[in-house]
Amino acid sequence: MNHRLDQIRELLDSCSKEQRQSVFQELRKDFPIHEIEKTLNVEAEIILEAISRAGDLTLRGIRGIIAEAAFKTKVVGTLQGWIEQTPVGNHPFDFVLTDGHGNIRVQVKMQRQKNHRPMMANEGYRFLPSDMHVVETQRTRGGRHPTTGENTRPYKFDEFDILAVSLLVILMEIENKSSNAQSLEERRT
Repeated sequence: MNHRLDQIRELLDSCSKEQRQSVFQELRKDFPIHEIEKTLNVEAEIILEAISRAGDLTLRGIRGIIAEAAFKTKVVGTLQGWIEQTPVGNHPFDFVLTDGHGNIRVQVKMQRQKNHRPMMANEGYRFLPSDMHVVETQRTRGGRHPTTGENTRPYKFDEFDILAVSLLVILMEIENKSSNAQSLEERRT
């Protein structure tokens, strides 16, 4: 099997870019990139094209979902002794983590942007330093509670325990030793 794969690799190396693209398209018929293709009944390339055409509000929502996925993969997935037990449904937190002694509710938020770049603290309040980032800590949706009429955008004080922030400038470089992971590990001891 390995010899055959080596032969295929050699053949691919000798092909032009267009020929490799053609082989890739043939393989894509049998191998979807992600399960979402099946769920939405459309190829990943079309999903990505749709996202690339989206406006700011849609992209903000997608970035938030990406931040949550990155947190789950790069932080939650690396924690020793912690298990994710997030209940199904719409909650004021994104994750529930437990170490067997208690639960921690985590809300993941994105760094705020201004003019399509990370917003710094002194741009919101001049007395704050220019090396601090701004995070929007309200829900992205607005509205009122159907029975009480209460504003549902702000979080209440006790709705989550940890605020995890995805900084746009380092989203692709999340390390296993994030401060959230360290804090959770320290709590166990």
